[in-house]
Amino acid sequence: MFELNAVLERDSILVGSFPLSQLRLINDCQFVWFILVPQRDEITEIYQLCEEDRQQLMAESCLLAETLHDAFSADKLNVAALGNQVPQLHLHHVVRYTTDACWPGPIWGRLPAISYTEEELANILQKVHSLLGDDLILPSAKPS
Repeated sequence: MFELNAVLERDSILVGSFPLSQLRLINDCQFVWFILVPQRDEITEIYQLCEEDRQQLMAESCLLAETLHDAFSADKLNVAALGNQVPQLHLHHVVRYTTDACWPGPIWGRLPAISYTEEELANILQKVHSLLGDDLILPSAKPS
């Protein structure tokens, strides 16, 4: 049975689920930063997914990437599966701007996270739900 890594659960908010992956928002308002977490047990690398799941993950990732790039007018979109600190497979999607505090370097570990306010969180969730609502299964309870 799928179980979300405790660090991912602590640091992110459930946005909804695609057929394979949970879509989660990293709780750091300095960046528009989402992760896809395939709902499969004991998977740490993309190649460990079966072929069908790999194709589904790439479809979900491309849909998310294009949506974020366009909706947030990104200068660049960073997509990465690192796993150095959290081994559970998760794919980062980070909207980047040439004006952001870490540009052009990576964002990981550079700045302490600043949590979203309730209003900011409601706004970004509403925007993403309106853009991806046809493709997402939305959480029935308050996001965690």
